[in-house]
This record gives sequence, C-alpha cells and structure tokens, in this order.
Amino acid sequence: MHQTSTTRRRLLAGASVSIAVPLLAACGSSPAEAKSFPIQRSEAEWRKRLTKDEFWILREAGTERRFTSPLLHEKRKGTFICAGCANELYSSTTKYDSRTGWPSFWKALPGAVGTSTDTTFGMRRTEVHCADCGGHLGHIFGDGPPPTGKRHCINGLAMDFRPA
Repeated sequence: MHQTSTTRRRLLAGASVSIAVPLLAACGSSPAEAKSFPIQRSEAEWRKRLTKDEFWILREAGTERRFTSPLLHEKRKGTFICAGCANELYSSTTKYDSRTGWPSFWKALPGAVGTSTDTTFGMRRTEVHCADCGGHLGHIFGDGPPPTGKRHCINGLAMDFRPA
C-alpha cells in the first residue's frame, strides 16, 4: 500500500510539473488581443506570417531565453521595428546594455507601444505591446537609466532591425 501511494504521489507531482512548466515559461499575460488595434489578423494569418518562435512571443506572450537574441549585441544606428507588423518601436539611440540578457531601451518612439498590467506569477508588472498590432514585446521596469528611469526589457525575436 505504501509503495502504491508513493507511486501515485510521484505520478501526480510529475503531471503537475508538466502542466506548470509551459505556463511558467510564458512571460506573463497574453497579448493585448482584447483591444482593437489598427492591424488585425486571424491566428492562421499570424502563424503564416511569423516564425514559430515569433508567434509564441508576439501572440502568446512568450519569453525568449536570455542572451540568445542577435539584437542584444546590435550597435548600429537605426530603428528596431515590430517583427509582426514593421511598426517602428525603438531608436538605436535609446538602446543600452542592461546586462539582463535582453535588448533594453530607456524609451520607445512616440506612440509606438502600449502597456497593460500583467499580474502573472503573483507579481504586478507592466507589459509592453506594439501599438499597431498588439504583439507582446516584453515588460517595462523602473530600474532604467536617466532620463526616464525606465527599462524596456524587450524580446529580440519580437523585433527586426532596420539600419539607418
């Protein structure tokens, strides 16, 4: 009886972990799909337009692994644009090395992004999304450099780079 009980507990624990891990892997809230955005596409259209990883981040609020984005080391002058709709999001002049493992900016271009409250993982965070298509970009934190004191912590796969 004791061995059956232990096996059952392990099975339930394993099942719980297999359910929880994908949920915890997501960065937080879902993209701002409840709002109306100038660019609207069906799920099928987004899947056709985006890579699997881009879809996961932009449309399902995923988070890429730290230090994996080529845009993390992008130092040329230019503009970072939404990988989903090409909306201009960030100027290279506001990019800085936050040492967090994700491209970081202290300010978005005017009207380029929107925010919403993300309460996943038992904490309150500010989610940032593309103002044109609602795609999830990352989060904004209050530990950035002057002049804003903000750190826009952005998934590199959510963006493309357009050199000046």
